[in-house]
Amino acid sequence: MENLVQTATATADPATPREAQRALAAAQHLDAAGEAHQYLTFALSGEMFAVGILNVKEIIEYGTLAEIPMMPPFIRGVINLRGRVVPVIDLAARFGGKQSEIGKRTCIVIVELATGDEERRELGIIVDAVSEVLEIPASEIEPPPSFGAKIRADFIAGMGKVNNKFVIILKIERAISSDDLAVLNTLGDSDISPPALGQAAPQLLAAAAAA
Repeated sequence: MENLVQTATATADPATPREAQRALAAAQHLDAAGEAHQYLTFALSGEMFAVGILNVKEIIEYGTLAEIPMMPPFIRGVINLRGRVVPVIDLAARFGGKQSEIGKRTCIVIVELATGDEERRELGIIVDAVSEVLEIPASEIEPPPSFGAKIRADFIAGMGKVNNKFVIILKIERAISSDDLAVLNTLGDSDISPPALGQAAPQLLAAAAAA
């Protein structure tokens, strides 16, 4: 289907993970104080996306992942983040496209999602490059389009107008289903080792197929 929604393209110079992390920390202080509505923007498959910064924990350079056997393309593996096992998904593949090609600017954005029972879970998402932190007023955010977008409407929180083009504001909690998160959460206390990952693979595959 032809893309009928004119979105901002990834043409600006991307920020380094360190630069983006500094901007993120400053913006989170303002957002938490209720002084602004800030979003981290990033490039993915040639388009610009955004997530609310209060969901974002940190931004790290792409590194080696421990792959999970027999997984669908959007589950790329897990990383050891200072002793914590964090699953990593490929948003481009989750949205129905090809797996992201890893480049010099590829980053992993660590987000925190609610998993039920008042618990929260860290999840890494692979993006082509981080861009900047933007303030997008509520008055400049339109509802998700009913048709014409490249990704499912239930993945979209709204369309933010920036420089007369749209940035896709994601419902990041919809990028992976609650069933996926429940199973991935069982890896949180596991060692990142082939036996542990291999034993979890059938459960992960079943949950992903049901999403």
